[in-house]
Amino acid sequence: MVITICIGSSCHLKGSRNIIQRLESRIKEKKLDDKIELNGSFCTGQCAKGVCVKIDDELFSVSPETVDSFFDNEVLRRLD
Repeated sequence: MVITICIGSSCHLKGSRNIIQRLESRIKEKKLDDKIELNGSFCTGQCAKGVCVKIDDELFSVSPETVDSFFDNEVLRRLD
């Protein structure tokens, strides 16, 4: 699974760095390093939607406050 986090200006200001750190932490916690690849990308053109995060080609709006529920509900669900 490939997770891509926007690190463009708008998403950076909305907390993309915190989201990356939290996702890295959760991936290590669950020992999923061999199943999940984290990537960064510059602007995805969806600035108004918050920090843009893609799982494969599906786009999500994630904030530092919702990153844990995103991981539990979207990432882990796809690995089952």
